[in-house]
Amino acid sequence: MRKLIILGCTGLLITVLSITAYAQPKLEFRASGSMEATSFLYRNITSGATGDAITTRWPGGGFPVPVGNPGSGFRPDSPFVDPRDSGAWDRTNSYLEYRCRLRFDAIMGKELSGTIIFELDSTRWGDPAGDRGRLGFWTADRAGVEVKNLYMDFALPYFGIPVPVTARVGIQPLGHRPHMFMIADGAGITGAIKADPVLIGLQWAKAVEGRDASADDVDVYGGFVNAKIGTITPGFFAFNFNMNQYPLQTSGAQYGTTSNNDANFWWLGAYLDGKLGPVNLKFDFVYDYGKVERRGNVPLALGVPTKVKYRGWVTQIKLDFPWEKFNFGGVGMYASGADLRKTSRGGLPGEAVSDGPGFSTKVGSYVVPPGSEEYSSWGESMFLSNDYITVNALPLGMRPSNTTYPLTANRGAIGGIWVAKLYASVKATSWYKVTLQGLYIGDTTKHGNTLGDAVKPTGRLRDDSTIGWELDLTQDIQIYKNLKWSIGAGILFAGDALDQRAGVTLINESPKNPWIVATKLRYDF
Repeated sequence: MRKLIILGCTGLLITVLSITAYAQPKLEFRASGSMEATSFLYRNITSGATGDAITTRWPGGGFPVPVGNPGSGFRPDSPFVDPRDSGAWDRTNSYLEYRCRLRFDAIMGKELSGTIIFELDSTRWGDPAGDRGRLGFWTADRAGVEVKNLYMDFALPYFGIPVPVTARVGIQPLGHRPHMFMIADGAGITGAIKADPVLIGLQWAKAVEGRDASADDVDVYGGFVNAKIGTITPGFFAFNFNMNQYPLQTSGAQYGTTSNNDANFWWLGAYLDGKLGPVNLKFDFVYDYGKVERRGNVPLALGVPTKVKYRGWVTQIKLDFPWEKFNFGGVGMYASGADLRKTSRGGLPGEAVSDGPGFSTKVGSYVVPPGSEEYSSWGESMFLSNDYITVNALPLGMRPSNTTYPLTANRGAIGGIWVAKLYASVKATSWYKVTLQGLYIGDTTKHGNTLGDAVKPTGRLRDDSTIGWELDLTQDIQIYKNLKWSIGAGILFAGDALDQRAGVTLINESPKNPWIVATKLRYDF
């Protein structure tokens, strides 16, 4: 009897799917993409492309970290080092890079499509030997084509559900509210139900497989819901990272390699987008909580805490007032900072705290998930993150590098920082737009600084409040409909919270004011 039931259900399923298959139109093939050349001239900003965005002085400094000053390229050397062998401190740096993205879509009507996105990069014109990201190598001929995304979209057949239900399966962009929380490419499944005015989305992704027969995987579960109510769209999201090994595996690790810790993190968020009268509004609030624990078979010394708790939050409001050819706006953002007498710079169990005696037990800084490219989406500063001109830099900004392996939760562009920003733009002609913006950038880390590591005469960390005042001017020139040239220049009048310790001495040095000039020539097709 059971066999008859199974055969009957199978036949019914084949019949329903066959009806939708035979109703599909012919294949439509589309190609699109972009090419862009970007140039940089700057001082006292770190570049993750050379490894400088990773802090190395502090315990756990091989990782992108929840707290951490910029890397070796933004620190003074010990006074005993020959200046000819020193890093990039107070020096002018420059480079050019190139990026191309190719997108191919195979479309079978509204119900079914497949997408492949390739990416080709030159991290530097004049790249060293290598393949990925090294297309600027002299004589070229690099095998540098990367698969960015590879997924299929399809509408689920009608099974009595009176609203559209869609699914996306494959290597795809994952996350939500990327400027504050997460955007990362990975293998997963996304489902969506649209019942106007409500949209419900669910995501699952596999970040690390580990051993096939063991519970050492890293899984991501998430969901969001929003609804358009008049001119306002409120929304909520929740994501869980169940990491049975942490930090995430080292790139290219052998089968069965397991990290020393495991972790479980949650991110909960609420947001509001829309228009209130003449003003455009964007509001976000995100709370993170979780823990990192030492795996049971990897002991620590007697009395050393084996668990670190994470509790952090961020909120931001952005207002725009468009008026004829002008736009006036402002941003207020606050992200909690860590207490460096309770956590190490790495935020892992067994590490000594950054300031004073004891071991890491708590991280109060706001953190983003492992692998999140939030830094490239926040875009409110030419120094803290990648704005629309520097967005594809690999990477350029005063923050940890998020794509360095092994991966951990890290403060992204905003953890431990607060910002007040005003800006104005004018579209003077159909082809020319200019924008001026000013920011105050403050430090929210306790008993130490988020970006600086200056010390008191006693050797304890100094706690300062001002990272600096930033002033930027950007220009957009539309050369052709599909060809735009953007030029940006900025200066950061450095505050005390950017002071750095020279080597292992008790000597602090203040950086010369960081500045940057960046250009981007972009062709969309």
